[in-house]
Amino acid sequence: MFSPWLELDGTREKLARWSERTGLDLVHLGTEADAETIQDTAITQPLIVALSLLAFDALGDVPDDTPVAGHSVGELAAAAAAGVLTAEDAVALAAVRGAEMAKACAIEPTSMAAVMLGDPDEVVAWLEGHGLTAANRNGAGQIVASGAKDAIERIVAEPLEGTKVRPLKVAGAFHTSYMAPAEEALRAHAASITPKDPVRPLLSNADGTVVTSGAEYLERLVKQVTRPVRWDLTMDGLVELGVTATVELPPAGTLTGLVKRQLKGTVTQTVALKTPTDLPAAKEIL
Repeated sequence: MFSPWLELDGTREKLARWSERTGLDLVHLGTEADAETIQDTAITQPLIVALSLLAFDALGDVPDDTPVAGHSVGELAAAAAAGVLTAEDAVALAAVRGAEMAKACAIEPTSMAAVMLGDPDEVVAWLEGHGLTAANRNGAGQIVASGAKDAIERIVAEPLEGTKVRPLKVAGAFHTSYMAPAEEALRAHAASITPKDPVRPLLSNADGTVVTSGAEYLERLVKQVTRPVRWDLTMDGLVELGVTATVELPPAGTLTGLVKRQLKGTVTQTVALKTPTDLPAAKEIL
């Protein structure tokens, strides 16, 4: 993940500072660790936020009127890109978030599954009937179910008519009440952070609206671990702001695909910024 970015000036110094804050060797984890290690959500989350922020810094001067948004843990990177959190605070918060969510996942067997196609409202009602939560409403015909492992197995075995259900390789039921212990731990950590108000439009996964208070956004980040991600509403919010082009920070691709499918005809340019070779195209859009 990090190897191509390490060639850019200042990257190793940033990662050294962030590693000290998190207690993790981010350079090793982002270059040499095996798949099993980095798939641990306690490791995955700080790696994702760190990588996103390395790329954001590499973009240079991003216009102040450029809206930013993130999906789930990506909201921490978005908060840093908008000036609500420092990069160090964002990566450190991601490390706490990942570690505490991993602990919460270990309490009882839970899981998640992607539900493709079908009427969104019908899918949500069907999931509720199985005792499950629509944890991610991603738009573009995709909703992620979250909850007890046996209930997830049932919907995989017997999908709602007109849908396809695919189990996900995750640690547990993110964005549900199962993550309540993680929310409590995050709130305790967040008390040590002094947020600033955003310097550019910053959208929230809670409802897709622009949040102008740094303190409110930080509180939303804390609550987010037990509440659904409304990426569908977030994309609607981007449209309301007049967005016609997007740049997705690494590890990139998934959100670009959702934007292309959901906002076809509205967003006409997209760049999935995966490596430094994609920087010229991203800078041209910005």
